[in-house]
Amino acid sequence: MAYQNGGFDRDRAVADIEVLLARPVPADGPTESEYDPLSGERTGTAGEGFVLARLWASRWLDDLSVEEWHAEVAGGDLKALDLTAELTRRWGPARQVAMHPAMFRHQAGEPLPPVFQALCDADDFGDLTVWGPVPVGPAGAERWVGISVGHGDDKAPLVLTAVVTDRDIVELDDPL
Repeated sequence: MAYQNGGFDRDRAVADIEVLLARPVPADGPTESEYDPLSGERTGTAGEGFVLARLWASRWLDDLSVEEWHAEVAGGDLKALDLTAELTRRWGPARQVAMHPAMFRHQAGEPLPPVFQALCDADDFGDLTVWGPVPVGPAGAERWVGISVGHGDDKAPLVLTAVVTDRDIVELDDPL
């Protein structure tokens, strides 16, 4: 699945999430990433009980003025809010799952559940907005869906990511 680069189409993002929901998730096995053959950028990852995919990415933020940088970040947040509004219309209220406990554990080299490990490995540290269970997987299987927007550092592109799991996405205990 090719992600949107630059411009953003909410309906396409919803359709991409529907594609993820229709696919089975691996029951076990190693976590494996998919890469764009032209750019070499990671486009998705699948592992024990989950798939995640990049829905949208901004431009690199390294040569922007302070005002442009803030506008780009605000634009990424607005894209996530637009997608959140549509998914909430479909599935009802979402809940927030903070990523900072996973990030701190990742930085300390502590083991993480596979979905959090994959998000950290992809520098997807944005808090997750999570719905579920939603009965939309193969044969009506329950799935949990999460989206986040963020970037690994101040110069990297913003990335809007979708996560689909066959188990609840539960916030980790804060290690502090």
